Amino acid sequence: MKKMTIKTWALDDRPREKLIEKGQQSLSDAELIAILIGSGNQEETAVDLSKRILASVDNRIQDLAKLTINQLMQFRGIGEAKAVSIITALELGKRRQTELAKVRKTVTSSQDVYELMEPLLRDLAHEEFWVLYLNNSNKVLLKEQISKGGITATLVDIRLLYKRALELSAVGLILCHNHPSGKIQPSQSDKNLTEKINGAGASLDIKLLDHLIVTEKSYFSFADEGLI
Repeated sequence: MKKMTIKTWALDDRPREKLIEKGQQSLSDAELIAILIGSGNQEETAVDLSKRILASVDNRIQDLAKLTINQLMQFRGIGEAKAVSIITALELGKRRQTELAKVRKTVTSSQDVYELMEPLLRDLAHEEFWVLYLNNSNKVLLKEQISKGGITATLVDIRLLYKRALELSAVGLILCHNHPSGKIQPSQSDKNLTEKINGAGASLDIKLLDHLIVTEKSYFSFADEGLI
């Protein structure tokens, strides 16, 4: 039986093409690993093989990174070159996290948040919604764009927001979005969204610390104004 390589799959099933069309965030862990190894074995596609490898470590990337070359080569279809590719990719990820940890910013005020986000948002002609995920020392674990929209609005999936917070073990959130119009006051929809996100976090013990509206010249802080 011939190996089932990625090139022989239906176009919609190819993780490489999916990454190009939809971005790397759209791929599962197994699909990302499948791109690294390129092919599976006579019985499994690269994705199926990757799923089996992940299942052996309870789908924990941290534990996958602990496997040696010889341990990875115990899986049929994983030779030395593929094992090296997996270990190399995981090591790069680890080094990236280490690098990020060195430059994490501690947030102590709304001004700190403004200085962090203003360069990203000030010149945009459309709205973007960002979230800062914080640990219990108020250090920024990650700042991430959740959505972007038109001139007057952007949509936010609260479930995805808190899914990411749980993945990062964040204990606090700060929301941030821009008003291309230059109007600094929050709209009713801004207030409603803030209330919904705040309420959703309460049951998860993840605190919404602030929500900033950023314009080119200034900002509005929900926390400073007593709205959170």
